[in-house]
Amino acid sequence: MASVFSMIRDGELPGRFVWRDDVCFVIPTINPITPGHVLVVPNEEVDHWIDLDDASWRHCNDVAKHLGRAIDDAWDYERVAVAVAGFEVPHMHIHVIGADSMADMSFARAEQDPDPNRLDEDAERIRTTLRAAGHDHVVDA
Repeated sequence: MASVFSMIRDGELPGRFVWRDDVCFVIPTINPITPGHVLVVPNEEVDHWIDLDDASWRHCNDVAKHLGRAIDDAWDYERVAVAVAGFEVPHMHIHVIGADSMADMSFARAEQDPDPNRLDEDAERIRTTLRAAGHDHVVDA
């Protein structure tokens, strides 16, 4: 059975893509902890991150770093953090989260009903920042 991320990847469910290449895609989460919170998801359906092949793992981390820089440029957070938990969806993904403290890393703080317009605005803010940095895998809205 396909994961929710595979269904988003394949267009069966809606998603706000900000990045897409042959190895992975990036979408803002629908339950952000802080504005700009995105997920780097490999195209390959792998449940646990330790089972992802090394080349894809490195690539996803490189993309996470690009997204981290974009979030750092677009917002005024103290840090940009990453987390790989994998409990909520059985498809490996890296959370890239702007944070001002360790409290901002708590998944208990994730918004349950965020404003869809704000999510669209946050996605476009990230796309604009990635384009300004010269990235060519930015997905048009």
